[in-house]
Amino acid sequence: MKKLRKAYIALIMAFLYAPIVLLILYSFNDSKSRANWGGFTLRWYKELFSDAAIMSALSTTLSVGLLAAVFSTLLGTVGAIALYQMKRLPRKTLLSIVNLPMLNSEVVTGVSLMLLFVMAQSFGIGGESGIFGWPTLLIAHITFNLPYVILNVMPKLKQTDSSLRDAAMDLGCTPLQAFFKVTLHEIAPGIVSGAIMAFTMSLDDFVISYFVSGLDFVTLPVEIYSYTKKPLHPKIYAL
Repeated sequence: MKKLRKAYIALIMAFLYAPIVLLILYSFNDSKSRANWGGFTLRWYKELFSDAAIMSALSTTLSVGLLAAVFSTLLGTVGAIALYQMKRLPRKTLLSIVNLPMLNSEVVTGVSLMLLFVMAQSFGIGGESGIFGWPTLLIAHITFNLPYVILNVMPKLKQTDSSLRDAAMDLGCTPLQAFFKVTLHEIAPGIVSGAIMAFTMSLDDFVISYFVSGLDFVTLPVEIYSYTKKPLHPKIYAL
């Protein structure tokens, strides 16, 4: 029974990681054919780094991901603290509303944000070049990252002992000093994990980015998708 359990786990690991191993092998294959091994090469990596479109998409992805993580972490942490201090019923109601973007299909969120930006454009926002671009990408990524930050910070707030904050104020701290010296220290692990999750979700996102990106600013997942409409170039394996 023990051997069967280990074999089952090994099978699951094979299903999870075999595609990634194949990608790595193909990225070093000198032949464009996936059926033939043409020898070891690094030329696909060279072509990858000389591709201006992919490098631009990578730059957009990283800049949007980092800024979205920073802003969503700041807003999410403040939002989680505000929700935690509310009474039980309004807190539960607002938490349900906050969690809606996670429960919704990404297509629904993407189309909703696209329509919102189109409506903003009808009021003259965005100019003649159109509203879709880097700012709409950033706003969209902050929007869908917020619930993940709140979801990470809220449990830490519930674990915080409020008497520690009260003791800090009894010892001469102002409410703001007590927050930075006690509360922030207690919830820091939740803030960090929320920021990491926000950055990861931003890097990974395709559907929402597809609806809100412009012609000049696309993320890496959207750029990769454009390559699937034609025979796949080996530099995508390198990517």
